[in-house]
Amino acid sequence: MPLEIPAMLYKALLRPLAFRFPPETVHHWALDGLARDGLTKPLSRFFQKDYPSLRRQLWGLDFPNPIGLAAGFDKNAAALCGWERIGFGFVEIGTVTLHRQPGNARPRIFRLGRDHALINRMGFPNDGAEAVANRLEKIRLAGRWPTIPVGINIGKSKVTPLDEAASDYVATFKRLRDYGSYFVVNVSSPNTPGLRSLQSREQLIRILGPIQEENNRGATTRKPLLVKVAPDLRDEELDTLVDSLVECGCDGVVATNTTVNKNSVRLKEEGGLSGKPLAKRSTAIIRLLSQRTGGKLPIIGVGGIFTAEDAREKLKAGATLLQSYTGFIYEGPRFARNICDGLAV
Repeated sequence: MPLEIPAMLYKALLRPLAFRFPPETVHHWALDGLARDGLTKPLSRFFQKDYPSLRRQLWGLDFPNPIGLAAGFDKNAAALCGWERIGFGFVEIGTVTLHRQPGNARPRIFRLGRDHALINRMGFPNDGAEAVANRLEKIRLAGRWPTIPVGINIGKSKVTPLDEAASDYVATFKRLRDYGSYFVVNVSSPNTPGLRSLQSREQLIRILGPIQEENNRGATTRKPLLVKVAPDLRDEELDTLVDSLVECGCDGVVATNTTVNKNSVRLKEEGGLSGKPLAKRSTAIIRLLSQRTGGKLPIIGVGGIFTAEDAREKLKAGATLLQSYTGFIYEGPRFARNICDGLAV
């Protein structure tokens, strides 16, 4: 079967059919399918390919290619074994919170087809750190752990007061540290009340300091620690944020989360906007962060990546690795392979 056929089938047949159903319903169908070895193993030959020129080594980790799945899609590691088989070079699960939580009321995901965008106000629905850790342990014991790096994105539980955020993050990190190749502290989702206030210098140091203390404690291998930032920060706020990351010994930054700025789209649902409307701003943030740090702080670029050219722009701006969520939904299961094919030319 020609390699173009799976992509053509998705855009011509599967996507129009899937988009007739509620976004969250389709989301769960996709996770169920990707969790099935009987489906993903045979299909892997259409999506997996070795790209020697695209390999990356960062934080002592080997990335077979720079295209990763962003946090938010596989919150509970339900389909952990499937992402490598459809061509991703790494995956970031979560956001995981210490306490199990249902998230915000439905509907909470909205498609903006003409804009190639999504609005979500999920609110970190997940099974909680204990359940996710148990699931990851079962995958490991069964010998099914993927060979690609597995990042874990952690957030504050909604029931935890802001002034107790540090202990909440530390407890989540401590429970999951044995399973993550790297960790991302999410202080930038717009869908948990007050969370973005934790991007201030004082709050960041209060959170990152104790996490790093736990990270550096004992003989356990230290894990790379990153922070995910919002695209809505002003330049002076980004300067302060960079100083805080350096002061706390962070290993990198994920730029960016979703935006609350919906001036470019018609639908004004509450929540974070992702997809093509975010592309220019996220690239600008990447460029600014790279300039402010002299390129010494690794950046995972995310926001509006649909094509190899989109990916190339973010790499040129200063990103070392890339992630996608919305682009994957619109472009289909051959998304990572298509991007890599274009980058490898």
